[in-house]
This record gives sequence, C-alpha cells and structure tokens, in this order.
Amino acid sequence: MAADQGLTHGVSRRLRLAFLLVPPLAWLVVAYLGSLGVLLLSAFWSTDTFTGAVVRSYTSDNIVRVVTDTVFRTATLRTIGIALSVTVICIALAVPLGLYMAKVASPRVRLALVVAVTTPLWASYLVKAYAWRMLLSPEGPLHWVAGYTPGYGLIATVLTLAYLWLPYMVIPVFAAFERVPDPLIDASADLGASDLTTLRTIVAPLVFPGIAAGSIFTFSLSMGDYIAVTIVGGKTQMLGNIIYGQLVTANNQPLAAALSLIPLAAIVLYLLAMRRTGALENV
Repeated sequence: MAADQGLTHGVSRRLRLAFLLVPPLAWLVVAYLGSLGVLLLSAFWSTDTFTGAVVRSYTSDNIVRVVTDTVFRTATLRTIGIALSVTVICIALAVPLGLYMAKVASPRVRLALVVAVTTPLWASYLVKAYAWRMLLSPEGPLHWVAGYTPGYGLIATVLTLAYLWLPYMVIPVFAAFERVPDPLIDASADLGASDLTTLRTIVAPLVFPGIAAGSIFTFSLSMGDYIAVTIVGGKTQMLGNIIYGQLVTANNQPLAAALSLIPLAAIVLYLLAMRRTGALENV
C-alpha cells in the first residue's frame, strides 16, 4: 500500500513538473522554431519588381543569387573572418584575466574585477558603440594620446566588437578557472612539474570547456551584428548590415531571409565543431 502511494506521488510530481514546462516549451516552439520556419520558407519567395509586394510562390532564385553573387560571398568570408578574429582576441584577453581573477587576486580585488567586467553589460549597446566611434575618430582621444588612429573600417569593427563581447568570454573562463581544484595544481607542482607544464597538461583541459562556451557567444554575436559595423565600419560590409539594407532599404524580404541563412548555418556549424571537441559535455 505504501509502495503504491509512493508510486502515485512520484507520477503526480512528474506530471506537475511536465505541466510547468508547457509554457516555456510552447513559447520556444511558437516564437523561436516558428520564426525560423517562416524565415526558411520566405527565403524561397520573391518580390514583385513593380509593387515591391512579397509573392508567396516557390522560387530558388534568392538561394542561387546568395551562393553565386561575388558581393555576398566576399561579405560572408569577411564576416566569418571578423567573428573569428573577435573570438581570438577575446580568448587572448580573457584567459590571463580569468586566471588572475580566479587564482591570484585577493577576494577584494577579485570582486572589484568581477564588477569591472560585468558593469559594461548594464550600459547601452549604442552608447558603447558610439563611444568607440568617438575614440577612434581622426580627432578623437586616441589620436591625441598616440598620434595615430585606425579610423573607421575593418580594424575599428574588430576592436569594437571585441570590446562589446569580451564580458561574455571572461565570465565563463573565470568560472572555469575557479572550478580547477587548487590541490590538483599543488600536487602537480609537488611532483616536479613546471608552471608551464601544469598549465598545459592540467589546467588547460579543465578550462577549455569554459573557453569553448565563451567562444560560442563571441562568434555568434559577431556573426549577427549589424549595428557596430554601421557605426564604426566605414565602408566595411558585413552580412548583418547587408541583410538590414535588403530588408529596410531595398524592401526585399525574401532575399534578406536567404542571406540570413548564411550566419545561421555558420553558427550551427561552429556549435557542431565545439560539440565534436567534447567541450560542451563538461560546461
């Protein structure tokens, strides 16, 4: 009898938990998967050249144009290159900073650094982007101090995006370093391993999942960005602002949808690559 009551209680508890999952799952299906489905479907539509209205009849012209047009291919390679460059810069800055925060800094300094890293997340995206526009302008503070500025273009875009997304790399890397047991590092030193050997053979494999998680943020956010490149990019064209131009200026929703499949596919491939390394299993 008691066993039956326990079984009934367990089933009812699981049903209540399943019921709680219904609203978020419904939102995921309708708002996320539904919008992706509409995006994929509209990529095979066309626009009336006279009225500009969307014609809901199947055509592969947009896909063919996206694949064959030199401008779009160049923008795709440039966007992927920028996203990878931003990711590498963020890793290069986040790893030593995360190591210092987790293993070297005192609790008070660690708290101050955590606040310093996370505070920019509270500031407006546009404010930060325009701040970099002022900083990199020919008459800006960087030119006053250093006598040089890269101006607006590819370098400015990479620097601005690296600044914008750096906290998304630092936080998971810092958390990964914090999870590395200090006794494990001490044991490695006691066995005669150098600091470099310990870092390479002990710490790096344990921290890599955090780096992979952060790189997913920086790569994905850079692939989809279109505002920063508009503000500081000068004549630089990324997929994001090309898509925005097709959607808003050219009023060509089907072509914009077809172009949107490129960053979506690149992000999915990057996620699969990270998963293949096994990093995501230990995040």
